[in-house]
Amino acid sequence: MKKLLTATAATALLASSAFAGSHSKEVKIGIILGFTGPIESLTPSMADGAELAMKEVTDSGMLLDGASVTPVRADSTCIDAGAATAAAERLITSDGVSGIVGADCSGVTGAILSNVAVPNGVVMISPSATSPALSDAEDNGLFFRTAPSDARQGAVITEILMDQDIKEVAVTYTNNDYGKGLADSFQQAFEAAGGTVTISAAHEDGKADYSAEVGALASAGGDRLVVAGYVDQGGSGIVRAALDSGAFDTFHFPDGMVSEKLLENFGTEIDGSSGAHPSPSEELSNAYAELVDGAFDSTSPFTPESYDAAALIMLAMQAAGSMDSGDYKDKVMEVANAPGEQIGVGELAKGLEILKNGGDIDYVGATGVELIGPGEAAGNYREIAYEGGDDTTAGYR
Repeated sequence: MKKLLTATAATALLASSAFAGSHSKEVKIGIILGFTGPIESLTPSMADGAELAMKEVTDSGMLLDGASVTPVRADSTCIDAGAATAAAERLITSDGVSGIVGADCSGVTGAILSNVAVPNGVVMISPSATSPALSDAEDNGLFFRTAPSDARQGAVITEILMDQDIKEVAVTYTNNDYGKGLADSFQQAFEAAGGTVTISAAHEDGKADYSAEVGALASAGGDRLVVAGYVDQGGSGIVRAALDSGAFDTFHFPDGMVSEKLLENFGTEIDGSSGAHPSPSEELSNAYAELVDGAFDSTSPFTPESYDAAALIMLAMQAAGSMDSGDYKDKVMEVANAPGEQIGVGELAKGLEILKNGGDIDYVGATGVELIGPGEAAGNYREIAYEGGDDTTAGYR
């Protein structure tokens, strides 16, 4: 009986070892977004988008000969560089992530990049950090963006306003890298097109009363107020004060303001306003929505970009045959762009298989990925019209 038990145990051990060997390789990917802070209403869907891509790859069993992918979330806070840096350090040193989706807001993204990612040699792909300053950041080839620079957004806002015959605007922006970068990019584009910016003034987040800021904006005047702020913070405070005082009744909302929370806060009060955020074409949006199948809000800003950020990390790993950032960082641009077989949303298994067999892919993904310059998206935008308490798609640019 003892011999039988021993043989049985040995057989079980061998079987267990074989099973463990085929499933023991785990790839951890960090997701660092502002789960608290001024865009906390946007980040849950963003994280869901990234994790959807990771589950798709794990279920395929195709990554690095059957590796599973485990997401590890961390809070960037969006605004606290110290807290964001500490969270990113934990992702790398304690959790052992092999790449990072994030960060979200431009200031904390820059801090994590210079203080954590570059010193540790870890790839970062942000789905939403849009400051033009990040285009010139020293990154050792480790930093990429699936969202376009705000240099592009400034031009898009200009096109939208000019098409509506709005030639004179006031601008308020959150006092950080994102807000200042977007405000400057917009003003340059708008004035070059013949428009007038009556005032471009910073506002601080976290205040209870924005009447003084709105008073200055109202004194300068303008046909519309451009609010380059955060929907869960000062941006909404500015809009409320402007509406209550009658200073402005229509607004333009850039990407940091576009969410269901904006509609919850103001409803029909902002009818006649405009907005825009990075977004794929209608065809790609529908394909992504079909993949999501109602599990979360697929149209929330930067959610498809988050899926693509995670997908690019995993596809680059497969192309390099390694989960080490030093090996796969040079493959990100290769898998993102032509030449190669186009890989759409929900086709990550197909892309992994082609790469495994030594082929080339051109990842299109959820947003029509095309990385230019220093590894950032070329940029398509969804134009929004606010009518009847809802946001409707006016077109794509």
